[in-house]
Amino acid sequence: MIENTVPLSNRLSKREPIQLCFKCIFTLALVLLCVALSFWSLKLDLGNLFSFQSLREIRNYALRFSPPDVTTPFLIKILQALIETLAISLISTSLAAILGLMAALPAAGKLGFVPKAVSRFLLNFLRSVPELVWATLMVLCVGLGPFAGTLALALHTTGVLGRMFAETLENQEPSSLNALTLVGADPISAFFYGTLSEVYVQLLSFTLYRWEMNIRMAAILGLVGAGGLGQMLFYELSLFHEKQVSTIIIAMLMLVMCVDYMSASFRSNQRKKS
Repeated sequence: MIENTVPLSNRLSKREPIQLCFKCIFTLALVLLCVALSFWSLKLDLGNLFSFQSLREIRNYALRFSPPDVTTPFLIKILQALIETLAISLISTSLAAILGLMAALPAAGKLGFVPKAVSRFLLNFLRSVPELVWATLMVLCVGLGPFAGTLALALHTTGVLGRMFAETLENQEPSSLNALTLVGADPISAFFYGTLSEVYVQLLSFTLYRWEMNIRMAAILGLVGAGGLGQMLFYELSLFHEKQVSTIIIAMLMLVMCVDYMSASFRSNQRKKS
C-alpha cells in the first residue's frame, strides 16, 4: 500500500477557495427586511410584552387555571365530548379517504384529460377553503352539532387526500399494471392488483396523518358550534371557568398523544409487513 506522502499543508492549499453565494446573501437579506417591515407595520411592542407588569399579569392569569377540575360529573361530560370528537374525526376521515380515492382516479389522468381537469379543480376548491369556513357553512346548512363538524372535515380532507392520492397514483410506475393487462386481466383487476397493491401503504400513511390532524381540527371546530371538546371549551371560556378549561385542554392533549402513538405504531407495522 502506497502512502500519501504529500504534506497536509500542500493538500489543503490545493482546495478551491470558498466563494460567497451572493444570491443566498441577497435572499437572506430580503427575508430579514421583510421580517423587519412586518414588525414595523404591525407595530408590535415586544418590550411591553416582556415587561415586569405584563409577566406578572401572565403569571396571575396562568395560576387561575390551576388546579384542574377533576370532579366526577365534569369528567363524565369531558369523556362524552372526547368520544364525540373522536367519532367526528374517524367518520370524516373515512368518508374523505373513500371520496378522495374515487376522485384521485380521474385526477391522476386515468380517465382522460377533461375528467382530470375537472376533478383537479374540484379537489383544489375543496382543500382551498379552510375547515373553519366549511364548518361555518355547514352549521348554517344543518345546524349546530357534530354533523356539521363531520361534514366540514370530510369536505376539506377529501380535497387534501384526493390530491395526495392522485399524485401518488400518477407517479407510480405502470410496469405491474401493464404486465397484468398483457396477460388478459381486466382494467379494474389490473388496477387493484397492479397499482393499488403497491401504493396502499403510502395511501394509508396519508390517511392516518390526516386523521391525526382531524383530531386537532375536530376539537377546534367546536368553537363554531360543531360539537365535541371544542364546543365544550368555547362554552367554559365564555363563562371564564379557567379550571374547567384547564381540564379540557389536558383531555385534548392526551387524546392527540394517544392518536399519534397509535397511528405511528400502525404505520410502522405496515412498513415492516411490506
